[in-house]
Amino acid sequence: MELRLYDTLTKEKRPFAPLDPKNVRMYVCGPTVYDFAHIGNARPVIVFDVLFRLLRHVYGAGHVTYVRNITDVDDKINDRAARDFPGLPLNEAIRKVTEQTERQFHDDADALGCLRPTVEPRATEHIAEMRVIIERLVEGGFAYVAEDHVLFSPQAMNAANSVLPRYGALANRSLDEMIAGARVDVAPYKRDATDFVLWKPSKPGEPSWPSPSGIKALGRPGWHIECSAMAWKHLGEQFDIHGGGIDLVFPHHENELAQSTCAFHSDRMANVWMHNGFLQVESEKMSKSLGNFITIRESLADWPGEVLRLNMLKTHYRSPIDWTAKNLEESAKTLDDWYAIAADAKSDRPSDAVIAALSDDLNTPQMIASLHGLRNAAASGNERDRGEFAATLRLLGFLSESAAEWQRRKQQASGVDAKQIDGLISDRAAARARKDFRESDRIRDELAAMGVVIKDSKEGTTWEIAR
Repeated sequence: MELRLYDTLTKEKRPFAPLDPKNVRMYVCGPTVYDFAHIGNARPVIVFDVLFRLLRHVYGAGHVTYVRNITDVDDKINDRAARDFPGLPLNEAIRKVTEQTERQFHDDADALGCLRPTVEPRATEHIAEMRVIIERLVEGGFAYVAEDHVLFSPQAMNAANSVLPRYGALANRSLDEMIAGARVDVAPYKRDATDFVLWKPSKPGEPSWPSPSGIKALGRPGWHIECSAMAWKHLGEQFDIHGGGIDLVFPHHENELAQSTCAFHSDRMANVWMHNGFLQVESEKMSKSLGNFITIRESLADWPGEVLRLNMLKTHYRSPIDWTAKNLEESAKTLDDWYAIAADAKSDRPSDAVIAALSDDLNTPQMIASLHGLRNAAASGNERDRGEFAATLRLLGFLSESAAEWQRRKQQASGVDAKQIDGLISDRAAARARKDFRESDRIRDELAAMGVVIKDSKEGTTWEIAR
């Protein structure tokens, strides 16, 4: 079946044709490691993990390279390091912050059921590549040196008579619109308001490296050049897919595209640009001022990672998502049901219907509709249907535990005493056997008050914790 993806640059959904089917290459902007990631940061992590899994299924696990970077040089990192480790030299404090925060991010992403990327480069390990790109841009007339800064000129890019794309094409804006709508840094050394920093001098004590273009002062890179350098190092001058949140379209991805195409005299950086939509919480924009700022770690304290994963995938990745407690409760109940039906089934053949849904620009709502159909077939007890359902869920990053482990974790989270519940269920069964239905109903009500749901069937009585 044909894989089709929506491209932000061309504003169309079209068939995906990798530059090299034996090495499908994807770059996704990763975290700036200075604090716990918030639940909105989880969206691209989960979305592009699903795409990574799909590409591995279609082209083979050994034929897909997924790069997701770590930004470890940034003013927010410097501020956090100075605040948390005031007695240490700043560079040593920065290393402590970034290493700790990177571990936190990995733990969160693992809990969400995400595979580790093929490569996870750190910005500070790619200064040499940044310098090479900057030198090329200066030599080509696309960048200039001013007061120990190196700045990129979008005007020079758009004036070039070449195959280069137009600056602003990704965001679909003119230069005038970008000046009006952007927070532009005003500086006397800039030739034009839209010029942006490739390299800047470091302040005393900050991380610093020898500067490019003959600048004597030590300096540090701008944000945008970092991703251009890391993508080039690990994926080449052109690659297949570049992903990230929609908030990165401008200025970050626009500037990445400009830097890379001008440095390599190319008409493109990535063949497909993909962006996930915004996330809001209970119909409001997430912000600390509103008191609804939620980290992934806080969410994981309340819900298993697979619940967060399923909840994220119920909305198509390009649409806005409303993160609500009600939806999380529904996702938890769905996973309880899926685990009960499929967790112990064995198969390695996922559903064609689910692969077809994902192949239509990651149509996860249709994917979940297909999963419900698979669930109904699997519930009939046919082992082939159960195996297909289980294999599909595992492909998507679910069923990481056995059914017993899933149930045990629910019990631990609820704080109930399993032996006490089993005893009450035995007492209820005895009451029913002697036709003491008043006592049977009383025990059922007692269990319900404890948050326990019981289910009677021909095979006996089972129980689970209510969500």
